[in-house]
Amino acid sequence: MLKTRVASAAVAIFMLIAIVCLGKTILGLAVFVISIIAMHEYFKAIEKAQYRPAKFAGYLSCLYILVLCFTSFTTNFLDFFKHIYSLRILAMGIFSVMIILMFYIIFLNKEYNIVDISLTFFAVFYIVFLLSFIVLTANMKNGFFFIWFIFIGAFATDTFAYFSGRIFGKRKLLPSISPKKTVEGAIGGVVGCVLITLLYGIYLNMREYIGFIPPNHFIILGAICGVISQMGDWGASSIKRYTKIKDFGNIMPGHGGVLDRLDSILFTAPIVYFYFSFII
Repeated sequence: MLKTRVASAAVAIFMLIAIVCLGKTILGLAVFVISIIAMHEYFKAIEKAQYRPAKFAGYLSCLYILVLCFTSFTTNFLDFFKHIYSLRILAMGIFSVMIILMFYIIFLNKEYNIVDISLTFFAVFYIVFLLSFIVLTANMKNGFFFIWFIFIGAFATDTFAYFSGRIFGKRKLLPSISPKKTVEGAIGGVVGCVLITLLYGIYLNMREYIGFIPPNHFIILGAICGVISQMGDWGASSIKRYTKIKDFGNIMPGHGGVLDRLDSILFTAPIVYFYFSFII
């Protein structure tokens, strides 16, 4: 099982590096495809809990990522105007989804109830909105270097938490949600994330890829990502527990589905984007 997990992770990391290095457009297209797969996995999960999501609206909302991808700035506008423009696109996207979902409530009320619509609306924010921060981060100045903080924040935390839990884990953390999670594993995940984030940040400073950023920022960012990424993992576990499924899918042997692998990234992406946009 461990060998399968490691091999699958190695293939995924290789693909990730290739996609990011191919440029922002390819990355945006990849995130768009991933959002559709993740939406499909989420819909399958809540259907097993006897709910009926408004699938058309959910899949349509994924186009927001494509819009961000193909309307990224290539000129030297101030970052402030980029934020305003992205906000306008987001507002328009949310309003459009709301109109479609209201159509379901009004004209298809015998087939879909308010709970079905609410679960669909949650999916738009949980999957599309959070994933969009990968594209937004890539579109930033020095985005190619900043985007790796997202994946480091998720993967380093997950890896260190996994092995810390296996080696030192004794006290259960959230037995009602995820019986294998331990306090020691959670602490190890945060420490590991801080360490790898700091090392990557020091490397960037040494090579002067992003100018100079005081190392204490990398420690703070690593600590926040180490905590918030685990919250993403726990949230996904809670959804799976409620819908009575083990994994969201089986696209990645040893890891489950796309959502199983993305649950941490969904929350580290906004953290990295906001930190480099408003704090540094």
